[in-house]
Formats: sequence, structure tokens, C-alpha cells
Amino acid sequence: MHQSHGCGYAEYDRDLEKRLDVEKEREKEYKKGLKIAADAANH
Repeated sequence: MHQSHGCGYAEYDRDLEKRLDVEKEREKEYKKGLKIAADAANH
């Protein structure tokens, strides 16, 4: 968690703003991965 998001689980757990930032970033990375997979499947 710390390496990929810059905070430990304890900080993530107690800081709502940090949690929202991490989840937004996860969602963005997930969608990016889906697009890459779709592009690869179409080529």
C-alpha cells in the first residue's frame, strides 16, 4: 500500500480524504488497464 499509494494502511484507514484519493487513483488505473486490454484484444 505504501509503495503504490504513498501511505500506510493505518493512515488510509483513519484519513477519509486520503482514502478517497487512493480509491480515485485505483479506479483510474483500473479503467486504464481495461482500455489497454481492449486495445490489445482488437489488434
